[in-house]
Amino acid sequence: MDYRKFGKYCLAGTGDFPRSATEVDKPFSPLVILTRQDPLWSRSLYPIRHLGELGQESVEALLPAPQEQGLLADFVEQHGAAVLNTAFPKCFETLELFQNGKKQGFVLTLVGLGDVGGTVLQGLKLLGTEISRIQIFDPNESACRRYEIELNQVLSPNGEPLPEVTICKEAELFQCDLFLFTASRGVPPLGTGGDVRMLQFEANRAMLAHYAKLARNAHFQGLFCQISDPVDHLSRVVFLESNRSESGEPDFLGLAPEQIQGFGLGVMAARARYAAKELGLSPESVRVYGPHGAGLVAANAPEAYDEAASQAITKATREMNLRVRELGFKPYIAPGLSSAAISILRLIRGQSHFGAVPLGGVYFGCETTMTASGPLIHRESMDSKLFDRVDEAYQDLKGFSYDR
Repeated sequence: MDYRKFGKYCLAGTGDFPRSATEVDKPFSPLVILTRQDPLWSRSLYPIRHLGELGQESVEALLPAPQEQGLLADFVEQHGAAVLNTAFPKCFETLELFQNGKKQGFVLTLVGLGDVGGTVLQGLKLLGTEISRIQIFDPNESACRRYEIELNQVLSPNGEPLPEVTICKEAELFQCDLFLFTASRGVPPLGTGGDVRMLQFEANRAMLAHYAKLARNAHFQGLFCQISDPVDHLSRVVFLESNRSESGEPDFLGLAPEQIQGFGLGVMAARARYAAKELGLSPESVRVYGPHGAGLVAANAPEAYDEAASQAITKATREMNLRVRELGFKPYIAPGLSSAAISILRLIRGQSHFGAVPLGGVYFGCETTMTASGPLIHRESMDSKLFDRVDEAYQDLKGFSYDR
C-alpha cells in the first residue's frame, strides 16, 4: 500500500493517484483509500470505521466487519477513513462535495404537491429550522400559489425563523442543496389490491427520467431525495438515467450513487413498532430492512430473533397501508412525515435515519447516518435466520430488471 498527499488528503492505494499527489511514508488524516470497482455495481464514496469494511458491496455491510491487522488497519481503527472508487470519472469532485457539505441554511426544492408532497412540505415548514428556503414546483399553478400564500402565514412555535416557501421555475429546480421528488402518476384508486407501489413503477419511471436528465445537465451538487413509489427501484432509475450520455450509453458523468437516496423505510419502521405493540411485543428492539413494499423484512430483534413473532410483525407492517385504504382513505400522512420530512431532517442534522442507500447495484433500505464521506450504514450482529431473510430481500432487488 502506497501513500500520497493530495491537498488536505492522504490517499492510500496501489495506483490511480492524481499526478500532483506527492509520496509520504505513513498515513495521516483525513485518509482516503482508493479502489477501482465497476461503477454500475459499486459505490463511489463511503466511510469505513474498520479496514474489514473495505470492498463490502452486499448486505454483509449490515454486519460487524472482520478484524484486520497492520499499520493501515490500526490507523483506520483510530481515525476512520473514506473509500473512493476511481472508476467514477468525477470521484474527486464527489469527495469534495461531501467533505464540504452544509450544516445550516439549506435550500430545498420539492416537486409534486399532491397528498404526500403537501404533507412533506408542512412537516418541513414547521420543523426545518436548518432550512432557509423551500422551493416548490408543480404543474398545478394554483396549488403552488396556495401553499406559498398559506405556509408563509404560519407562525413559529418557538420564535425561531421558519423556512420561506417560494415558487420556482423548471430552470431553477436544481439550484438547491436537496431535491425532493414526490410527484407520482397513476396512483392506484381506493380498492386496489396487492402491492400498489409496484403498479406505479412504469408511469413514474418515465416521468422521473426527465428529472434525472435535468439533474445531470445542471451538474447538480446536492442530494436527490426520491420519495414517490416504489422508492427503492426509482432511486436506481435516477442513478441509471442521470449517467447516460446523449447516445444512451452509461458514462457515469451524472449523479454519484451517494447523491441519491430513497425515502420509504421510515414509515415502515414506525408501522413495525405500531404492529409490535398491537401484538403485545416490545417495539424498542424492532428492526426493518429492505424495500418499502412487499419485500420488506421486519424483525422483533436483531439477535434475540423470534421467527414467528417477526413474520407476524412483517405481515402486519406490509398490510398497514391497506387497513387505511379499507377505511376509505389514502395512507399518505404517516409516509409523508415519517419516511420523508422526519427522515430528511435527521439526515441533514447528521442523525441516524431510515433510507434506501446504494449497495452493490441496488438501493437498499436500512438505518444510516450521513457523514462527510457519504452514508454510514449501521452495523450490528444478526441472527442467521434474520440475515438469510435480509439477504433474500436484497437478492430480489438485485434481480429486478430495468430493461423493460
